Amino acid sequence: MKLLHIDSSILGAGSVSRTLSAAIVAAQTAQHPGLEIVRRDLAAQPLDHLTGAHLAAGQGATPENAALAADIASGQAALDEFLAADIVVIGAPMYNFSISTQLKAWIDRVAVAGRTFRYTENGPEGLAGDKTVIIASSRGGHYGEGAPAAGLDHQETYLKGLFGFLGVTDLRFIRAEGVALGEEARGKSLEAAQGEILKLAA
Repeated sequence: MKLLHIDSSILGAGSVSRTLSAAIVAAQTAQHPGLEIVRRDLAAQPLDHLTGAHLAAGQGATPENAALAADIASGQAALDEFLAADIVVIGAPMYNFSISTQLKAWIDRVAVAGRTFRYTENGPEGLAGDKTVIIASSRGGHYGEGAPAAGLDHQETYLKGLFGFLGVTDLRFIRAEGVALGEEARGKSLEAAQGEILKLAA
């Protein structure tokens, strides 16, 4: 089995989502002996955002320079990693009510018509449903169902819609909320999330 571990937080060692994603990977490794792990840190080695030149190259045009060619190759590697993985663990913090720009750049490389989804006469069809995706979600406030700010959640709702579109039906969230509301709130949220990780691997 193969596990793809992705982090997208810009906070380094102080990141809650990185702490959670590492704990999820450790639990999955214990549950699946011999698990092969591929690591991609989108903050340390970001993919460029898509441009018209990227799209032209995707349609057969020659990349206009070596830097673009190298970035296209990195994007193809990211897609290949995603397709090859049986389990995908993604550290996805909420920034300004959505995901990080680094994670969005990665998504734009894996949401590819003909590879992870296709359009049919009956509508779009996901092609990447043969994997488990586990999201390590961290949020400074409270945005869950029933919270006053729930309507501002364009992080988990986006990821649910995106991976559903790609055909993923086994999508799980490990969430730490309210981590910016003081040390006590942060500690309780992390403790609860760690408990959910243990249940996930049980």
